[in-house]
Amino acid sequence: MGAIAAALQACQNRISEACRQAGRGASCATLLAVSKTFPASAIREAWAAGQRRFGESYVQEALDKMDELADLPIEWHFIGPLQSNKTRPVAEHFAWVHGIEREKIARRLSEQRPDHLPPLQVCIQVNVSGEASKHGAPPDSALELAWTVAALPALKLRGFMTIPEPSPNPEVWRARFRTLADLLARARRAGLDVDTLSMGMSADLDTAIAEGSTLVRVGTAIFGARQYTKEVDA
Repeated sequence: MGAIAAALQACQNRISEACRQAGRGASCATLLAVSKTFPASAIREAWAAGQRRFGESYVQEALDKMDELADLPIEWHFIGPLQSNKTRPVAEHFAWVHGIEREKIARRLSEQRPDHLPPLQVCIQVNVSGEASKHGAPPDSALELAWTVAALPALKLRGFMTIPEPSPNPEVWRARFRTLADLLARARRAGLDVDTLSMGMSADLDTAIAEGSTLVRVGTAIFGARQYTKEVDA
């Protein structure tokens, strides 16, 4: 078993145990392998080990990998902040977008989604920690944005995403994740058809799952330390 395959297995085991500890089903959270900055060969190795969903944050880097891996029916997720001049290739090539924080970006994605493709699955990114350096809509306006996004014809609103601030205290993470879980519950009570909490990464996925995460985004624990990239899309 190669290093990436072994790391994937360890990560899946960790997710299953976190689900069990939370009293949820063993497959309560889906693993998204964050492959940004890693070569196509690493994605191919992960695919051979059974991983099917991959997250990218740099548009041109992702498009190059898609060309190289065109023989694999990968489910591509865009997980970085998105500028308006990069929405078209994302609308045309990705299955999911996790970082919608502005109505303008959502409308452009909807308008630019090709008719032959299914609706683009999207999450609203929420800045649960209130940091100026963090992307995302404020929690008190995220529900209004969600209603706007849900009405766009070529998008399918799935739920919410967040990246909490780094902290040595898991209780800080727990509080942030609970904010997002509460937002999802409010959205459901208001009548929105949402089912996804995209939260939790290599360091904090156990806490995220305990608070209701349905999708964890893991890169370092699978591929190792982040590799350098020259491209800046953000």
